Amino acid sequence: MTPSEISQYLGLVLAVIALLGHAKGYFSSGEKALSGRVEKMASTQDSHERRIQWIEGELKHLPDRDAQHRMELQLTEMKGMFAAMDERLRPIVAISERMHELMMEQAKK
Repeated sequence: MTPSEISQYLGLVLAVIALLGHAKGYFSSGEKALSGRVEKMASTQDSHERRIQWIEGELKHLPDRDAQHRMELQLTEMKGMFAAMDERLRPIVAISERMHELMMEQAKK
């Protein structure tokens, strides 16, 4: 092989290497953008996952439907008990007021 033949093949090999380098750069540029988007989505997903875990933790402390219904029934029962207690205390309040009036009248005399 003569040096001129070697230089022709060498030029062809270098041209192919240059084309392959450009092709790799072209195809990997989209991959870089996609990689950036994937990283952003992963961080967003982590953020959402933390928020969901926090909400689930808070929901564990809240009463469920049955517990809420039981509390409503108990509050209604307590309301009835307070109404009955109010009725029982009315005569005592009346007696107290009459005694107060009697003492005030005796103090004036």
